[in-house]
Amino acid sequence: MQLQLLRQSRTLASCSSSSPSGSRFEKIPSTSIRVLRTVESVRRWRRPHTIDQRTVGLVPTMGALHEGHLSLIRAAARENHNVVVSIYVNPAQFGVAEDLGSYPVTWAADMAVLAALDRELADDGANLGRISAVFAPTTADMYPAGFPGQAVDSKGSFVTITPVGEVLEGASRPTFFRGVATVCMKLFNIVQPERVYFGQKDVQQTVVIRSLVRDFMLPIEVVVGPTTRATDGLALSSRNVYLGARRRAVATVLHRALSAAQAAYAGGARDRETVLGAAKKVTKDVLSEQMALAPEKRVRFEVDYMSLADPSTMEELAVVDPEKGGILSGAIRMLPVEAPREGEDLGHSGGPAVRLIDNIIIQPS
Repeated sequence: MQLQLLRQSRTLASCSSSSPSGSRFEKIPSTSIRVLRTVESVRRWRRPHTIDQRTVGLVPTMGALHEGHLSLIRAAARENHNVVVSIYVNPAQFGVAEDLGSYPVTWAADMAVLAALDRELADDGANLGRISAVFAPTTADMYPAGFPGQAVDSKGSFVTITPVGEVLEGASRPTFFRGVATVCMKLFNIVQPERVYFGQKDVQQTVVIRSLVRDFMLPIEVVVGPTTRATDGLALSSRNVYLGARRRAVATVLHRALSAAQAAYAGGARDRETVLGAAKKVTKDVLSEQMALAPEKRVRFEVDYMSLADPSTMEELAVVDPEKGGILSGAIRMLPVEAPREGEDLGHSGGPAVRLIDNIIIQPS
């Protein structure tokens, strides 16, 4: 289905704006999908749906849409009269030294894919609704007092969710969940959805968002969709475009490692050392194999963390309680290609270091 959508997108992409600019009445060509640029335009659009008691589902994205995003949009269309897709690359969730400047911006292709998906939804009688609007704000709109900056000690209006936002991804990227929680609070207040949709791939993010909704008593249901994967198991991510062919072939190591840990649990292991030991063996063996190759053939990566955590708090577990289950998660950093071959596909933006995350849920018995 994704291939079909991409084929359909080629024609529509040429009709779409190459950059997110235009009037508040802008629509995606050949569709009824409105493109809303300002907070006020969203509120004007939202008001009659509130009066008519027609539900809204929000799918927050940073663009560079892939099948994982589309699966969430499909879920939202099944359960809501209207679906809003937000596209905003939020600078607050990038660290000072992170890849904000090179993050893929694919506006025309994204609009074309949404147009093709909306036609698919129209033909599916099982859906309650369709894509009604794309919200594509500017940073000036999202941060009306001025963007406060990306440093840990930046001053400004932030939402912080602790302690869950301080461990794992939060430990490696100390401003990340502050940025995520802040922008999501803004999006929730602007769109006022009945339901919001996130993917399980960013599992710690889903725990942070659930905490945000609970602790601030927001009248929103958080829906988490399963991780969408390529046929070889790699979790789909907008950042995968950075990998290039050589690193892409090795990038499955994280999913293979977590799968080995899951297999150890299924085999009866409950203690942290045994379960995570199975994952660490996979990453160690693969890295050893790669480092034995010549520089023009090998792929280097670093393991950031391997985690076995409580599903509610993301706190590390010494032993898994089968009645509660747990979350296996990990992060690796794919390093730039060491010795590029002539004409080699290095990936988007020349193949910078790429941080990949993934997880597997240990379901309670």
